[in-house]
Amino acid sequence: MDKKQLPTVEKCEFVAEVLKVLSHPQRLLILCQLTDEAKSVGDLEKLSGASQSAVSQFLGKMKAQGLVKASKQNQFTYYDIADPDIKKLIQALYTIYCL
Repeated sequence: MDKKQLPTVEKCEFVAEVLKVLSHPQRLLILCQLTDEAKSVGDLEKLSGASQSAVSQFLGKMKAQGLVKASKQNQFTYYDIADPDIKKLIQALYTIYCL
């Protein structure tokens, strides 16, 4: 039998930090909304039911963690999932728990 290659401690620490960020229901809901396309804070506010300040705070934390990225278009800032692996993770969670 082949031995599985175990992850490094650093990789486990990174994944643990990602899972901490995902452990908040509103942040998870926001990330679910971003799997299809980039959205503005206003869009995410309407879709998540959270206040504008809460959405901005959640996005700030996720941006600091490298989970989302921001891009300016005219006077609006649009947010999208920054890491394709995070997008796959959110889509898998959606498939398992939401369908």
